[in-house]
Amino acid sequence: MAKSKTDLVIVESPAKARTIEKYLGPNYHVVASMGHLRDLPKSTMGVDIENGFEPDYQPVKAREDVIADLKKRAQSADIVYLATDPDREGEAISWHLKELLELSDEKAKRVTFNEITKKVVSESIQAPRDIDQDLVDAQQARRILDRIVGYKLSPLLWRKVRRGLSAGRVQSVATRMVVDRENEIKSFTSEEYWNLDVTLDRTEKAGSFVARFHGTEAKKIELHSETQVDKIVKEISKDEFYIKTVKRGEKQRSPSPPFITSTLQQEASRRLGMTPKRTMSIAQQLYEGVDITGEGTVGLITYMRTDSLRLSEDATRAAKDYIIQHYGRDYYPDKTRVFKTKSGAQDAHEAIRPSSVELSPELIKKDLTADQYRLYRLIWGRFTACQMANAVYDSVTIDAISAGYLFRANNSELKFSGYTAVYEEARDDEIADREKPLPDLREGEKVTLTKTDKEQQFTQPPSRYTEATLIRAMEEKGIGRPSTYAPTISTITGREYVVKEGKYLRPTVLGEVVTELMVERFNDIVDLKFTARMEETLDNVEEGTRFWKDVLAEFYGDFDNELIKAEAALEGQHIKIPDEESDEICEKCGRKMVVKSGRFGRFLACPGYPECGFTKPIVVEMPGKCPKCGSRILKRTSKRGFAYYACERGADCGFMTWDVPVKENCPECGKTLFKLSGKGKKTPFCINDQCPNFLPEDKRGYRKKAEGEGDNAAAKKEPAEKAAKKTATTKKPAAKKPAEKKTAAKKPAAKKSTSKTGSAKKTTPKAK
Repeated sequence: MAKSKTDLVIVESPAKARTIEKYLGPNYHVVASMGHLRDLPKSTMGVDIENGFEPDYQPVKAREDVIADLKKRAQSADIVYLATDPDREGEAISWHLKELLELSDEKAKRVTFNEITKKVVSESIQAPRDIDQDLVDAQQARRILDRIVGYKLSPLLWRKVRRGLSAGRVQSVATRMVVDRENEIKSFTSEEYWNLDVTLDRTEKAGSFVARFHGTEAKKIELHSETQVDKIVKEISKDEFYIKTVKRGEKQRSPSPPFITSTLQQEASRRLGMTPKRTMSIAQQLYEGVDITGEGTVGLITYMRTDSLRLSEDATRAAKDYIIQHYGRDYYPDKTRVFKTKSGAQDAHEAIRPSSVELSPELIKKDLTADQYRLYRLIWGRFTACQMANAVYDSVTIDAISAGYLFRANNSELKFSGYTAVYEEARDDEIADREKPLPDLREGEKVTLTKTDKEQQFTQPPSRYTEATLIRAMEEKGIGRPSTYAPTISTITGREYVVKEGKYLRPTVLGEVVTELMVERFNDIVDLKFTARMEETLDNVEEGTRFWKDVLAEFYGDFDNELIKAEAALEGQHIKIPDEESDEICEKCGRKMVVKSGRFGRFLACPGYPECGFTKPIVVEMPGKCPKCGSRILKRTSKRGFAYYACERGADCGFMTWDVPVKENCPECGKTLFKLSGKGKKTPFCINDQCPNFLPEDKRGYRKKAEGEGDNAAAKKEPAEKAAKKTATTKKPAAKKPAEKKTAAKKPAAKKSTSKTGSAKKTTPKAK
């Protein structure tokens, strides 16, 4: 007999609601809360510090209609299943829903889904539990800690530095990490060193190879001067070379563990060019469900906010069957791989993996957006590879001796692909050293010195953080948790404490000044160890070993004392943010220009305002050289905020393009290669029409304009390819007509590179 009432299931998003309702059937009605429905008020602190840190939670005004609808539905339901995300924040949302809808303990049931599949959803709904108050209290403690820091410190920054600034418990630490790295770079002292390579030819048979100076047979030696190098070159030139040792062996490389939140964000940044925020947004879509042909709506991955490397037995068993079936028994190791989760991790969920390994990326590619496919392929590949056999390499190390000096050559070649048949982890450094095969030499064999190459090098300072490496550093130091990495980076860049130049993060003068003030007056807040200990304390609240209000009281006592001292020390002071000086010279008055912020972001302005009001967009030097005149290529910004790339000589040269210059040069003509702009991996191409590697515009992958689409009326009447060619070769008009002015302000839908000569003569976008 059918149930008289329909049970209610509440989730956060409509997409998740549609997927789960399909699995549960007609006796359950699934609705979305659209996120938080109750929170601390925006206009006041909302925390009664004097009375035990009692929070004043208020219904979210913008969600009044949703709240009214949920109350009505809850009244007519037998049971209300609170099915928000399976983490602290999700537990807190469920608790707020229970309180807001005035549900009894008997009526409110908590369910969680580590993956949104029919099996897991059906099993979970049959085994509900009560709300975990320890999880809720841990989230309350975090929320109130951040509210106290923000509402107490931000007004101080407004009064003493600049209006509109903010401070945060985690964001301030992340900013400090970027500032500290910049200070390391500034204080770095470079040291000279030299590399010495020799080219050696076989005496008896054909074959040559290159070996690098290693030292002597007794020890490794570093070369620090050209005098040292020249002395060695002189001695080996008078002596014979012979092969001291030839070591052959087998090396094995193991696959990386499955993804957790931080490693997914890092790899998506390196490999796909996705920001952490974008990565988590796409992962949320894959988790909540995508319409798959023949399957309906399917949740494709497990929950994506996790720091656990644990995998279920069902998942590893399915991976084993898939690997053996599709790759062969040799590609599966002797036993199932188990990865150990690092100490301190919450380990509440599995690692990030596909819900079904049978749904390979290529099988469902047509049902996914481009970004969904790329991220799913990454997750699927990493999981499948982590259960596969090691890759095996044949390695050879050859040591050659002359005048008592040892020169070494190495090479390794893939013997068995193993897990690399599916996935290889990206590197932070983009270009790997390419090793050349070594001849089949014998120990004792004489070889002839034919060439010496000496190269002066200097030790380099540590690199600036990228989004990926900052997340890795935060994870290593225990700063934040899986759910906080992406929003933290978005906050510090959005507040302009940190700016992104290319892929690197650099602190602004504002970020440096605020960090200096925080270090001086609120050292605990920006102390990395203190922040990491606070995360551990919040974990203790979650485990039920600490009471959340005791944690707040312990923190607030010291914090309040620091605040009082800071107010007294800064009485009557106002900290001026110095202008961030650039290397650009004002074209009107010759002053060095400074960086300012406006509605379209950061730009360069003359410091002589109002006498001189000259402004120009910020330019960033790009790799490579102008293919027309060999000068620098600069990244500029059009008036509408789009990036383009132009020769530093401007109109004197005329070269500009929407395509992105890359580090590599064409192996045939030696000119800079370019790639299409946009996210993800793009194949570089040569734009020199005199080169054998020249790639015509119609084969570069530009998006063709639909009929009626374009930047000017003429383009609408011409075929897309003809219009594109015309756009790329149009000279700057003598008179500015309204339609042409509009065209110059917009970024073309089909991005164009240079014309056949490599010099784009199209209208240069108007800079801000």
